[in-house]
Amino acid sequence: EWTRKKSVADLARCMSLNVDRVWLRTAQGEVLVPVSQIQPGDAVVVRAGGIVPVDGLVLEGEVTVNQASLTGESIPVPKRPGGAVYAGTVVEEGECVLEVKQASGQSRYDQIVHMIEQSEQMKSEAESKAANLADKLVPYTFIGSLLSFVLTRNVARALSVLMVDFSCALKLAMPLAVLSAMREAGRAHITVKGGKFLEAVAAADTIVFDKTGTLTHACPRVAQVVSFGGKEEAEMLRLAACLEEHFPHSMANAVVEEAKRRGLRHEEYHSKVEYLVAHGIASTVDEERVLIGSAHFVFEDESCIIPEGEQERFDALPPEYSHLYLAVGGQLAAVICISDPLREEAKEVLSALRALGITSTVMLTGDSRRTAEAIALQVGVDAFRAEVLPADKADYVARLRREGHTVLMVGDGINDSPALSEADAGIAISDGAAIAREIADITIAADSLWELVELRRIAMALMARIHSNYRFVIGFNGTLIALGVAGVLPPATSATLHNLSTLGVSLRSMGRLTAQTQSARGNNSHNG
Repeated sequence: EWTRKKSVADLARCMSLNVDRVWLRTAQGEVLVPVSQIQPGDAVVVRAGGIVPVDGLVLEGEVTVNQASLTGESIPVPKRPGGAVYAGTVVEEGECVLEVKQASGQSRYDQIVHMIEQSEQMKSEAESKAANLADKLVPYTFIGSLLSFVLTRNVARALSVLMVDFSCALKLAMPLAVLSAMREAGRAHITVKGGKFLEAVAAADTIVFDKTGTLTHACPRVAQVVSFGGKEEAEMLRLAACLEEHFPHSMANAVVEEAKRRGLRHEEYHSKVEYLVAHGIASTVDEERVLIGSAHFVFEDESCIIPEGEQERFDALPPEYSHLYLAVGGQLAAVICISDPLREEAKEVLSALRALGITSTVMLTGDSRRTAEAIALQVGVDAFRAEVLPADKADYVARLRREGHTVLMVGDGINDSPALSEADAGIAISDGAAIAREIADITIAADSLWELVELRRIAMALMARIHSNYRFVIGFNGTLIALGVAGVLPPATSATLHNLSTLGVSLRSMGRLTAQTQSARGNNSHNG
């Protein structure tokens, strides 16, 4: 439990926002004050690149907020007056004034920390089944020895019972097998914080996945460029990159990188670029107004139209992508589809987990229902829930457990931490948020989800070995006791055979659990 206790002790440090002072708007102007002095109703100024220090509503200004680590949304979210923002998220673009709704220490971010700490306290009460069983058998050993003496009046036969104590082998069988399993998991780039979590993995019937960064790479990129009005796809991408490179954010970077990948170079032949935060970009090229941004910006604010006869093509745009709309001269010229690519191995991994006894797979995400549904169909999960908050994820996992399921939660962000802690075993991706790795019971490598399959195999093999050891210990030692009481074996022989059997069980427990682990990993990597 030392690793677990250390994780909880480090929780506050890992979760720290590192925001000590904030800009408070007063009647006299902006004043830099300690965040601890901020009260509900105060007006706080947050600028581009800053961490939002408290929960609040936007009073003035428009910003684009990256809240992936808190809500799981893979694309930065525009926030306008009246929009809610949460502590711990980052303002990527723009500047705004927030009306504080929750003081420091009471924000959603702080609530997540509290939920995790409560879950940790409940989990730490578990005890080793093997040690309990061994301790319970000790009185029966003495009772058996006494009964043997009473019935046979033979001291040697009574001593034979004492020479064959179950507790020694039982107490060795579980810890050595668990340590062997943890060592084997380590070879497969899997870190396990305790044997009880391997037991949970072996018993699990349900796996809940976060989407962003777990089933996907959390790295937006251009998946498709759909041109309209007879425009050339490459030319439209080049034009989009020409504008987007002036105001880099994650989606803009994806456009610029795709243009570079295709070898599309451009000249700065446009007029001054106008950037409207949380809306889009406007400029003039060859005396035509060029716009790129959201559907709201292009079609509602700027009243652009879809070229005649192309409404069906527009309606058929793939729903699983986020869209950037490019308009030239008042008409839609192209739609750039931005994807958060699925991990290549995700679908095969889910199939492999089902083959190993997992009966239900669920995807949870803060993304829109449209995007979530499309991803769910691609990856093949049994169910999904969209637009969920961190507390919703934890509640969903708790409900599954109340229904009698043994649940594994796989995630990588701060938003996943309460659910990771609520699950029977929480599994974090190694390149995810530090708090997710700290609070998770198991950490797997970031390069492949096949580690989940390997983890399940190791856990199932561990439990099979433990049960096999129990059966052998009880059966063999029970036979020695019976032979000793019958006078067939003297105490010295019983003791020798007992010690040899204990040594044999120990050596077996230290052996490899899955003989084909490495070859299986190689095949999986190849397939993935």
